[in-house]
Amino acid sequence: MNIRKRANTKLRPEVNRIIFVRNLPFKTTSEELFEIFGRYGPIRQIRKGVAGKTKGTAFVVYEDIYDAKNAVDHLSGFNVGGKYLTCLYYKHKTQPKAGGI
Repeated sequence: MNIRKRANTKLRPEVNRIIFVRNLPFKTTSEELFEIFGRYGPIRQIRKGVAGKTKGTAFVVYEDIYDAKNAVDHLSGFNVGGKYLTCLYYKHKTQPKAGGI
């Protein structure tokens, strides 16, 4: 997407550079993740879950928010090793406001 188109594109508020990926086959390597997600733009970091509840998940951090959006749009439901990926935008936890309920 060129710069001019990006300037005119309004993104939904939940869109950000960090993607949470679920339903990965346990044997998926980091190199395979870079290959799959790298098609959509430069990646800053991938953190793969390795223990307990985090197995089968990963965080993918893109350099550019538009690349992350493109990846979510194209890879949600993508078949990897017989499993269909779930790609969601990472939601930052908000801290409760001081002073009450």
